[in-house]
Amino acid sequence: MSEFSHVPVLRDEAVAMLAPRAGGVYLDGTFGGGGYAKAILDAAECTLFAIDRDPAAVARAAELALSYPGRLKICEGRISEILHLLGAGGVESLDGAVFDLGVSSYQIDDAARGFSFRQDGPLNMQMGGAAITAATLVNTLPESELADILYQFGDEKASRRIAKAIVERRKVEKFATTVDLAGVIRSVVRPDKSGIDPATRSFQALRIAVNDELGDIAAALEQAAALLAPGGRLVVVSFHSLEDRIVKRFFAQASGRAPGVSRHDPAGMQGGEKPRFKLLTGSPVGPSAAEIKANPRARSAKLRAMERLAA
Repeated sequence: MSEFSHVPVLRDEAVAMLAPRAGGVYLDGTFGGGGYAKAILDAAECTLFAIDRDPAAVARAAELALSYPGRLKICEGRISEILHLLGAGGVESLDGAVFDLGVSSYQIDDAARGFSFRQDGPLNMQMGGAAITAATLVNTLPESELADILYQFGDEKASRRIAKAIVERRKVEKFATTVDLAGVIRSVVRPDKSGIDPATRSFQALRIAVNDELGDIAAALEQAAALLAPGGRLVVVSFHSLEDRIVKRFFAQASGRAPGVSRHDPAGMQGGEKPRFKLLTGSPVGPSAAEIKANPRARSAKLRAMERLAA
């Protein structure tokens, strides 16, 4: 089981916030390498449902399940299908749910998956179940749509210049590999003082678009929250501003802290919907300096958590 020695970002903090107890039923909505799942199962004699859309992750989950007979239940699918997947397993409520929204190291480090610009591989980026590939997007989308994806999902300020360069190049030869695409992006965007590779934001944007990641996150939060029993906790670790914005907004609304009308507006006297949750993290929890040093990928991680109130 050495494969499960990988320690995911903010694992200990996430499990402590989840506070699993014996006899409880929990959800790991993003199984990945199994680090969170193993820590939860070791923390208490509980039952854990694990979801992942990636067949390779599902295979790892099946291997891990052998060490926890009857306690780890595996569901292959998207996190936007929580109600369907857990309903099929007879789950009517949860005592807690955790999501690690980062891309699995197994996906990034496998050149054949096409997630990384640091290794040459096919321009794929599918997590599992996606209908399109990154190659389809860069080789077929109109220039304006491609620029919009790079800007909206990657916050890429040079999105229009990159899109133009991609379209001009594909007239001569279609894109097939990650290194090929990264080279064109770097020819347009020069390195800055941050040290971040110029292709980073564009690759993030294409990956999000291929897998509809932001749509999945919004649906997953709503469905997981709906299943939580009183006292149940929802813990989410995000890695970039687009993810965290969705999580922060959802938590604010669920806890009654979303911006409302002015107290000077008569409509504000009518009161709002009773909060369903209380926040456990006023500000997001970040990784320690030691964790960032050991794993630079952790530097942007933010953990947020909330707890279901009694009806």
